[in-house]
Amino acid sequence: MNTTPRDETPLDPPAPLRDVDRRSSRDRAWAAEAVRRVEADANRSADTHLVRLPTPGTPGVAVYLKDESTHPTGSLKHRLARSLFLYAICNGWIHGSSTVVEASSGSTAVSEAYFARLLGLPFVAVMPRTTSPEKIALIEREGGSCHLVDEPSEVYAEAARLAESTGGHYLDQFTYAERATDWRGNNNIAESIFAQLRLETFPVPTWVVVGAGTGGTSATIGRYLRYRQLPTWLAVADPENSAFLPSFETDDPDVTTSCGSRIEGIGRQRVEPSFQPGVVDRMIRVADADAVAMMRSVEPVLGRRVGPSTGVNLCAALHLAREMEGAGESGSIVTLLCDGGGRYAGTYYDDAWLAERGIVSG
Repeated sequence: MNTTPRDETPLDPPAPLRDVDRRSSRDRAWAAEAVRRVEADANRSADTHLVRLPTPGTPGVAVYLKDESTHPTGSLKHRLARSLFLYAICNGWIHGSSTVVEASSGSTAVSEAYFARLLGLPFVAVMPRTTSPEKIALIEREGGSCHLVDEPSEVYAEAARLAESTGGHYLDQFTYAERATDWRGNNNIAESIFAQLRLETFPVPTWVVVGAGTGGTSATIGRYLRYRQLPTWLAVADPENSAFLPSFETDDPDVTTSCGSRIEGIGRQRVEPSFQPGVVDRMIRVADADAVAMMRSVEPVLGRRVGPSTGVNLCAALHLAREMEGAGESGSIVTLLCDGGGRYAGTYYDDAWLAERGIVSG
């Protein structure tokens, strides 16, 4: 029985796929599988722990460390790398034949190399020739390769050139960090923190304290606090020689400094595009020597070593805790344990290395 309405005609059979259609279909299929692999990796990893730090000097203030060192690649940058890859895949920038390139000699490159290998893609980290062999080994252990340049300021342009010459993609963490992560939720670090605090005495912290390298983490948390209408304040801890704090104080995005930060992973000579000062409530300068002394002093408390950016975060968090205690306020403060101290045995835990750089820890 013919059920086609009298005023309609049957649809024509689909036309044969053109070459462009086949290529698009292959790209979509590859992207779907790539997203599945990245999401499956996240699903296999339990959320990072929220550890309460004993602070006998401020009994009315609970201080917590969000331990990002438990990610598969050992640092906070694992979240960023995952977001950057998903963002690039879903924008159609990374394909099955792409070479993935980044300007980084630190934890970001280690994590990005991990995700590139997960997807079967070559990864190249562009970094200064002075980068330590230990850092290069970490990236190569995850399947990446390292492209060395003579001047640190050349890494951005060289990464872009290398990506173009290979027909690949430059992830550009310093531009895309703040937009690649969904700040409204979707298991970002802010949502995780508040979920883990739910049963604590002070489930809504007075402060969240982070450092800034790309600025992506502070942007994500600051936006989330406003979106969820939370009364929590956001503080960014900044090391010496970083442009972020003077830019914040003067409302000048073009501030630069004459030399780079001596604390790996945070602090920049320029204000990176991902840094969003409008979502930051306060910035706190932390002396490099104080940060190193803090990272070392926390080892017997936690039973393990932490990295120097964690020392910066803790200095600022404890400063705020003392302020709250002195004002008779109670509450909680959350900051980040960005990575473990194992990768810094030959640097920040080496007195001779510190002395060469003029950092004297207490």
